[in-house]
Amino acid sequence: MNDPGHVPVLLDRVLRTLEPAVGAPGSLYVDGTLGMGGHAEAMLTAFPSLRLLGLDRDTVALERAGKRLAPFGDRVTLVHAVYDELPSVLARLGKPTIQAVLFDLGVSSPQLDEPERGFAYSYDAPLDMRMDQTRGMTAAEVLNTYPPGDLVRILREYGEERFAQRIVSAVVRERAREPFSGSTRLTELVRNAIPAAARRTGGNPAKRTFQALRIEVNSELAVWERALPAALDALSLGGRIAVLSYHSLEDKITKRVLADRTTDHTPPGLPVPLPGMEPKFRLLTRGGEQATEAEIAGNPRAASVRFRAAERIREDA
Repeated sequence: MNDPGHVPVLLDRVLRTLEPAVGAPGSLYVDGTLGMGGHAEAMLTAFPSLRLLGLDRDTVALERAGKRLAPFGDRVTLVHAVYDELPSVLARLGKPTIQAVLFDLGVSSPQLDEPERGFAYSYDAPLDMRMDQTRGMTAAEVLNTYPPGDLVRILREYGEERFAQRIVSAVVRERAREPFSGSTRLTELVRNAIPAAARRTGGNPAKRTFQALRIEVNSELAVWERALPAALDALSLGGRIAVLSYHSLEDKITKRVLADRTTDHTPPGLPVPLPGMEPKFRLLTRGGEQATEAEIAGNPRAASVRFRAAERIREDA
């Protein structure tokens, strides 16, 4: 079931990168951020003996992807889980290793496009922003209950917002008058709190605040700090990982973890690498690769993507 409105980001590049790892019959591919299932559908189509384990914290996405992937029958296993829960999912399924894994980080198309999810600042909606609407605090609860110092930190760290202090002062004043519930009120507050000169460039001034709240609500960076090493540990010899990041904070974590896994940790001055100290992985990309103009034309959401990939070249000692 192909969805013409959904174009997976860097699809051809992902397929080319993961292909050498999934040639053997029965290879297991993990899509840690299943979303609409576009990458998964393409992988299952391209590699007829491939098996898929798809994870997503969003129950709506899982339901839709399940319908899309139904033609592939028992080659598909879908699990409601956050991607840092991969080790426990693999243990439960009796799958100690995997051959390939993809993480397409960020917000999926339905989350952005459906007003009731509260991710977008372009229309009024409840301030929810939970990718998994079955658990956790909403963005409104964060705004209404967090101490001012924590809100300033979140906006500065996760939104890279220069005017965090001004915005939070306005939030604290307004929430005392009436708790926040809808996105339009927050969008207007941010716009009014930022100096006029700063509002003239860079798109909607609420963009950074919404990003920061979304990351906090979903613990995105903390989850990614746990998920990436766990996925690398699960890869078999010759296994490959591909990561699509959409903002600098995610990409910095990806870069740091992959650099550590692809570096020889033999102490300086020794003539040969020590056993167990050699790198277990090799990089398959040069830095954080960006989308080409053609790829962005095919899918505007690829404009901010950074693509990194690696291959396991040694077993753990």
